[in-house]
Amino acid sequence: MPDLELVAIDIETTGFDVDDEVTVIGLEFALGSRVAYQTGGRPIENLQDEVRDTCDHQVTVEGHDNEEVMLRGMAAYTRYRLMNDDVLLVAYNGESWKGGFDLPFLRTRFAIHDIPWPFVDVPYADLLPIVKKLFNTTSGGESNNDLPTAHELLCPNVAPAPADPFSDSSEAVTAFEEGRFDELVRHNVADIVRTRQLGRVAQWYCSKSDFSLKSMTPVDPVEPQD
Repeated sequence: MPDLELVAIDIETTGFDVDDEVTVIGLEFALGSRVAYQTGGRPIENLQDEVRDTCDHQVTVEGHDNEEVMLRGMAAYTRYRLMNDDVLLVAYNGESWKGGFDLPFLRTRFAIHDIPWPFVDVPYADLLPIVKKLFNTTSGGESNNDLPTAHELLCPNVAPAPADPFSDSSEAVTAFEEGRFDELVRHNVADIVRTRQLGRVAQWYCSKSDFSLKSMTPVDPVEPQD
């Protein structure tokens, strides 16, 4: 596993229902972030320079006017960048045997838009069970396993993550509705950086067997159409 490049994933959505949409999808690599966002039909803004300057982080930002185009573009990039490469995809409560959010939500939206699942031949591990089981995150008598708090407690000696414009992830819904796409993207960057940094701490202090790796390859993967 030390030979695998750690890649973190996180999404933002308009809610939790089956007909809600993905508004942002981000990937964090060792050399920086790649984030795609959609505007719901509103004008696309060139956010890359602004986000880079505000976050003080290497970020590539792509804007799209709807969810389907965004997901197709990110799926194509993912197949190009991750397949046949030595990577380990990680998320924080993205998907575990007890549930998770990001990957089940993405499967539904890809299926609705008839987009082939892009994470073929990519191993995946969820970091939340590792943090809950193998690290002490108790503070003030309470266990704190949400992403921002776990990152604050376990990563004090890691380079600080970009500032998060939101105090709570639920603010991402309102930001999309109000067209505050720069804040939405910066929130996603903060989350994927925190996720990858927690993953690195887990690699430094936990064994290979503590990472419950699972294959992301479907039983009968569909080839994307040109």
